[in-house]
This record gives sequence, C-alpha cells and structure tokens, in this order.
Amino acid sequence: MENTGTIRLGDENFEFPIIEGTEGEKALDTRTLRAKSGCITFDEGYGNTGSCLSDITFIDGEKGILRHRGYPMEQLADNSSFLETSYLVIYGELPTAEQLAVFRREVTNHASVHTGMHNHYDGFPSSAHPMAILSSMLNSLGAYYPEMTSNNREQDLAHFDEAAALLISKVRTIAAMTFRMKQGLPFVFPDHSRHYADNFMHMMFSEPYNAYSDSSGASKALDLFLLLHADHEQNCSTSTVRMVASGGANMFASVSAGVCALWGPSHGGANMAVIKMLEEIHASGDDGSKFIKEATEGKAKLMGFGHRVYKNYDPRAKILGESSESVLKGLGIDDPLLNIAKHLEKAALEDEYFVKRKLYPNVDFYSGILLKAIGIPVEMFTVMFAIGRMPGWIANWKEIAENSKSRIHRPRQIYTGRTIRDYVKMDER
Repeated sequence: MENTGTIRLGDENFEFPIIEGTEGEKALDTRTLRAKSGCITFDEGYGNTGSCLSDITFIDGEKGILRHRGYPMEQLADNSSFLETSYLVIYGELPTAEQLAVFRREVTNHASVHTGMHNHYDGFPSSAHPMAILSSMLNSLGAYYPEMTSNNREQDLAHFDEAAALLISKVRTIAAMTFRMKQGLPFVFPDHSRHYADNFMHMMFSEPYNAYSDSSGASKALDLFLLLHADHEQNCSTSTVRMVASGGANMFASVSAGVCALWGPSHGGANMAVIKMLEEIHASGDDGSKFIKEATEGKAKLMGFGHRVYKNYDPRAKILGESSESVLKGLGIDDPLLNIAKHLEKAALEDEYFVKRKLYPNVDFYSGILLKAIGIPVEMFTVMFAIGRMPGWIANWKEIAENSKSRIHRPRQIYTGRTIRDYVKMDER
C-alpha cells in the first residue's frame, strides 16, 4: 500500500502522508493542507478528525472492542481493580505488587482535604448542582498546591506522581462532601483502613456511631463502575482536557474543565435520562412493549441506546448489565426498572428497526440502575462518572505535557456571517 494519499482540488493534486496506528487505523495527515492549497477540511463535531496521537485507549466501534494500553476491557473487569486500572491508564503498564502498594498508599494518604476547603462549601447554595460544586472545588484545590499548579511544564511534571494520586483520591472526598453538604449532614472523614470504593461509600453514608458496612457487594460493584469509566478515548470531556492542557494549563485546571464538559446531558448526564425514561415507563404501567413500539414510530426516544463510536454492543454495557443483576440480587432488591431495562434490551436487539440502525445498549443503559441500587442519588450520577474518568483525564494531560512538540489546539472555522459593511452612527440607525 502507498504511504501517501491525494486530495484533488480543481485541477491540482496535493499529496499527504498516511499515518497508520498500531491497530491498523489509517489517517490522512492534512496538517499542511491549508498552507499547500488554501483550503481546510470541514468536519463538524470532529467525527472524522484525528486530533492527536495517543497510546492510552483503543476503540473499534464496529467490532465493539475497548482496550486500555492493549488490555481488553473484559479482562480488566474480571481481574483488575479501579486503582490498578488507573495506574495502567496513567503509566502505561500494569503495576507490580510493590508499585501498586505504593500507589494505593499515596492515594490513601491524600484522601483528606485541607480544612480551608471545608469553608468553601459555605458559599454554595443548597440548590447548587453537584457538578458545579465539583468543578469549582477541583479548581480551588490547585490553589493549595502551588508547586503542582505553576503552569510551568517542567515544574508541574516534576510533581506529577503526587498530583495524580492526589486528584484520584481527593475527587472522591470532594464528591462525598458535596453530597453531605446538600443533605445538610456533617462531613465524614476518610477511613484509611478501607479500600478506594468502600472508603467513598463510608464518606457518603456513615453516621456518628453507625459506620457504613458493606455486606452486599455494593462497594465492589462501585469499584467496577469506576473501572469501566476510567478512559474512553477522545470523547467530549477528554478532548476538553487536552484542549485546555494544550494552552499550558496545569492538571487541576484541565480536569476541572473536563468536569464542565462531562456535565452535559449528551455526555455524562445520559444515565440520568435512562433512569427517568424507565421510571416513566413503569409509572405508565407498561413493561416496555408499548414504549418500544412508540420508539419505532418516532413517538418516543429510547435512551441508553446507540453511541457516537460503537456500532456494536458497548462492551461496558454487557459487563454492567450482568453486574447490576448480581448487585440487586445481593441487596435483596426486586427493582422493576431492571426488569423493564432487560425487556427493552431484548426487544430492541430483536427489532429490525434498531438492528438496522445498529442501535445497541451503551454503558449508560445499565449504569444508572447500578448506581441507584447501591444508594447513589440521581443528581450524583454524573459526579460518579467524573470520579471514574479522572485517571483518563490525567493520562491525557500527561501526554500533552510530556510532548515537547505539542501545539496549542486551535481549530479553524468556515465563516458564514455578513461580509464587510460600514459602521452606522447611532443617530442614523
């Protein structure tokens, strides 16, 4: 195969190199297109644009493949933990026992937040959305660590290991504090004897003289949820982190921007929409059959199906579907929403309308059911997504920061406004 491709514009041909990734993905390198031809490419939403070279995550949407650093998601879900997968995503290799122990210790030791940050919560009204609080608190967090937020690449990278462990640890603490504040409850300090997810549940749900105890596997299920969200290539929030990082911004500012991007209902808020849909179906007395029919007629929208990248079954959805059923059984919960979800899934996978359009369940379809089952309130769903996605954001910031040839990200546009016109004075308008 030739290692160049040709673009023909009018009577002129322009040749460009073809870049091939390790999994055979090919891209036409058009970085010199404007300089050579005066034209740019137009790709609204960047669906056909490679914005970077990355060795973190590989996705084949047509085949339903998701791998982190070469390791299949299914194997990580079966064998790994959130912290081990976080280490893999950030540093590129599975840790040794000693490396993982050090990483866990660093995360554990950074669980508490500066008491000054407790006062920040006094400034938020009770109506504040948890994602607004999380973004603000993460950005403010950087103020307590000026050595890590200098916006000097060399200095910030010198403190990278500590900053990474700190953010993975404290995002969980800040999230739990946010929940407690909104409930009007006192903060619960982290317990260093608990593992990552169990410590989060402790900080969320423990009360004085009545510490949270997990006898149902809820903490294990939460750990799996976080693991499944650790990274997902160049989605909206991750691309935002890289965009902000490309300007030289420190990691705290960059991940705070990622939280804002994740907040949108088309991204991190999708699982909330699924729960709302299932609740409405249940309230109507439907088992999902009527809803499926209405969806095929364009009268209703089936949430949690279809994906911008996956044109096959989202591998994370399969894992979460099985986990949700197991957790509900362990909790002794017979949730009608799960039954409706399973009916919708079966019906959609057999219906020509959905099969033809390659609309398969995505990760959001079951994640809301799982979170609801373990006691996480709906308005905290996107916050949970942010906790899970933190290692991916950190890893992508690191790729930008370590690349000495990286340029500030600056997309072009096609202007469609008015052409030049003269200013009209106020008394002549």
